[in-house]
Amino acid sequence: MIATTERRYSLDEYRAIAETAKEKCEYHDGEIITMTGGTLNHSLVMGNIFSFLHFILRDTQFSVINSELRLWLPKHSCGVYADAMIFDGKPQLNGDRKDEALNPLLIVEVLSPSTEEYDRTDKFRMYRSIPSFCEYLLIRQNKVFVERYSKQENVWTYSDFDSLDQSILLESVNIELAIAEIYRDIDF
Repeated sequence: MIATTERRYSLDEYRAIAETAKEKCEYHDGEIITMTGGTLNHSLVMGNIFSFLHFILRDTQFSVINSELRLWLPKHSCGVYADAMIFDGKPQLNGDRKDEALNPLLIVEVLSPSTEEYDRTDKFRMYRSIPSFCEYLLIRQNKVFVERYSKQENVWTYSDFDSLDQSILLESVNIELAIAEIYRDIDF
């Protein structure tokens, strides 16, 4: 991620820029952050997990959304992009906005060298301000390693998975996610 300038932007200015920008850009309380491009493995991992979740949850009340929909974090005055999100029902939109959601249950981030620390720390802290948010997956793209954070009774627990033979129980949507599905056709 790269800050575009040191100038501060109003939310309306950001939204006007974001609607016509060639690259995705996030909004962080007045600062516009341009998102960097991904790698082949990042794209493949995201395609695998999105396709699997979309297929397995297709006849349920859950909605699986890709990285095109911005997540608005009111407490932090931030608009960010997650790699994938799951909602209970249709996403609750931010007022009359059609491009900003408010209420994911589960968020997925595929880690990149340039964003890994941010995804683990500041972004995760901001995500925790979402009342509905209760499950977080961090997925390595350069080796088999998935981290899962799960909230139960306002306490976050951690588990990790490093074998293609393992599966993750996604408690928020009550499904098993095989690690092998995440890393299907990936060359390390």
